[in-house]
Amino acid sequence: MSIPVIEYFYSAHSAYAYLGAPTLYKIAAHANARVVHRPFDFLPVIQASGAMGFKERSAAHIAYFFGRELKRWGQWRALPIMEARPTFHDNPLALASGAILAARDPDRLSLAILQAHWRDDADIADPQILRAIAADCDEDATAVLETAGAPQIQMQFRENTAEAVARGIFGSPTYFVGGDMFYGQDRLEMVERALATPFAP
Repeated sequence: MSIPVIEYFYSAHSAYAYLGAPTLYKIAAHANARVVHRPFDFLPVIQASGAMGFKERSAAHIAYFFGRELKRWGQWRALPIMEARPTFHDNPLALASGAILAARDPDRLSLAILQAHWRDDADIADPQILRAIAADCDEDATAVLETAGAPQIQMQFRENTAEAVARGIFGSPTYFVGGDMFYGQDRLEMVERALATPFAP
């Protein structure tokens, strides 16, 4: 019997990926499913989808989705989250994404990176910060950081980004179960249902 798979497309600085990650892993464990991490570069995916960039959105939209909603979901998920946009939010995602792809336990390291960004205001583009996060996750920090920047890992990061564009992904996080797309951590109940009983086409 094949193991169910959840393809997990997200950016390494995504607030909603952070808020959904513990629930995602609980759902996967309960269903004996495997989470396949597909971290991607956020801006090219958003641009290709035609979605508005952060600076192009209205003040009301920003206040709601990146203010009130973050605060409420943080309470709902019992996760601490900053109430302001992280200081280093616009820094490159390639190294953090590479570290996730290189990790022995990507579930744990990915959550730790997202948490460091949204709870601790850490610069996840800084190699030393990533090294410390990896060590805290019981990874071989030196090996993870060396591999994170390696050509084959960075190629995988670019391929994830291209795949996200090809599949019409327009935000983070996005999950696939059996090819069926679910956008947003508020769809995780549907992901759980799809693992047990796929939705009709």
